[in-house]
Amino acid sequence: MDLPLRNSRIQLSSGQLFWREIGHGPILVFLHGSWSDSSQWLPVIKYLSQDYHCFAPDLLGFGDSLTSNLNYSIKLEVECLFQYLEALHLSQVYLIGHSLGGWIGASYALQYSHQVCGLVLLSPEGVQAPGKERSWWCQRCLVESPRITYGILRSLRPLAQLWGGQKIIEQALQQQQQLLSSPAACQLLFQRRYSEIQGELLLDNLDWLKVPSLILQGCTDTPEAIARSQIYAQEAPQAQLQMIERVGNNLPEALPKVVARHIDEFVSTQIERDGGIGGWMG
Repeated sequence: MDLPLRNSRIQLSSGQLFWREIGHGPILVFLHGSWSDSSQWLPVIKYLSQDYHCFAPDLLGFGDSLTSNLNYSIKLEVECLFQYLEALHLSQVYLIGHSLGGWIGASYALQYSHQVCGLVLLSPEGVQAPGKERSWWCQRCLVESPRITYGILRSLRPLAQLWGGQKIIEQALQQQQQLLSSPAACQLLFQRRYSEIQGELLLDNLDWLKVPSLILQGCTDTPEAIARSQIYAQEAPQAQLQMIERVGNNLPEALPKVVARHIDEFVSTQIERDGGIGGWMG
């Protein structure tokens, strides 16, 4: 994508953070999803960079952000984001987060609400849908001992053909491959103590999320993802949910112009309420 991006790095206490930057105006900070990096947001930034100052960092442990051996946590990612914004003197920002980035963005807004003008969360992680604990444990098994699990799944293929379960085995193998593509995401989501992950979930704190928030959710996403977005919208006092047709979890890549329009309309509304000027795509 031919965008005049400025690529930069900064050394923070936990590692070196890489980010992409473009534009001028109100500040939008884009936080990518679990299995991606900041390049995920480039199709969306293309439509926003004329009117907004866009920052897209690689989260700590992802993409070109370099770290030593760390025990990743949401708290660590939030602290890293705080140091990054402080170093760049970005005191008033809008946070836009997808999946894991949504969890980090919402956690940041709970801790540093005075810095966050608004949140846009796309299929956010960070809450557990009722009755979905089994799904989490299944995903944990896929990454906890990957070679053993892979061997078991491969050995089950012939039997699966007999009872028509070959598709299930193939889906599990594909999911394992995706999960293992991002070691930092695996650790954040699955490879920590269950109690530690539970302690960073946000359900019990969402009623304290006073920041204006827009939740964007694809209608063809998984029932679990849709349930998480509904929880955010129901529990956060200033949240609104917008369902988007014909798309699943890959909103930024699949419908970048639609996502950009929703971001612009949301940010423009907040700016106008504060007595400023907003708007872009008519």
